Amino acid sequence: MELNVIHTIDCVEGMKKFIPDSSIDLVVTSPPYDGLRDYKGFSVDLHKTGEELYRVLKEGGIAVMVIQDQTKEFGKTLTSFKTIIDWCDNIGFKLFECVIYRKNGSEGAWWKQRFRVDHEYMPIFLKGYKPQYFNKEPLKIPSKHAGKTMTGSGNRMTNGKTTETVTMVINDRKCRGTVWDYLMAGDKDPIKRQHPAVFPDKIPYDFINCFCPKNGIVLDPFMGCGSTAVAAKLLQRNFIGFEISEEYYKLSEERLRRTGVNLEIEFT
Repeated sequence: MELNVIHTIDCVEGMKKFIPDSSIDLVVTSPPYDGLRDYKGFSVDLHKTGEELYRVLKEGGIAVMVIQDQTKEFGKTLTSFKTIIDWCDNIGFKLFECVIYRKNGSEGAWWKQRFRVDHEYMPIFLKGYKPQYFNKEPLKIPSKHAGKTMTGSGNRMTNGKTTETVTMVINDRKCRGTVWDYLMAGDKDPIKRQHPAVFPDKIPYDFINCFCPKNGIVLDPFMGCGSTAVAAKLLQRNFIGFEISEEYYKLSEERLRRTGVNLEIEFT
């Protein structure tokens, strides 16, 4: 299996051809869905993609998907929810968690008739019993009351009783929880902006830090403009990618060559 390679082939076909069973540590991707962007006429089968991702992931491996739903006739398509249920009920994944990617939404054409959409879903799928690697320390955020001594009210238990209050010194940093704020994480890379559907580079960077061991392998079956690959190399991990569009493949290639990291990258 070659590492640090982007294959210009359909990802399902490519995974069957190039990636052996139980060899990938982490998947971070945002698939084309609901026809929300122009993907040059290419389509995707999310069920078949999920089957192959499950096969290639190691026991304890993680697959992260960044996804939203199209609105049709005032109703959501539910592609995100249907995919989560399908991957768990029919393929074998567990839903480790569903994190909310909070962003600055656009008013768009619906600004008088709908709420502004300020989020996307980031379901975190787990193969096996528990993650093989988990380190949330790099993801912690500053505590608002760091250094203060505070007394908190007790927690309410399932039997209706309340635990005793606790007095403690607040740590400098805390767990960010399940809402991940990328309001200020816009990327101004002009090469990246040539792709119609991008997410902040910080998203794969954070997931790789948390779920992929050093020298591990990160897979992005829909490489797009290369954000997952760039983050992997900056964090000293290996990557494998698939991008069926030659135009978008060239964006990944150019971005990787401009990272400033001394890379020996093969593109096929």
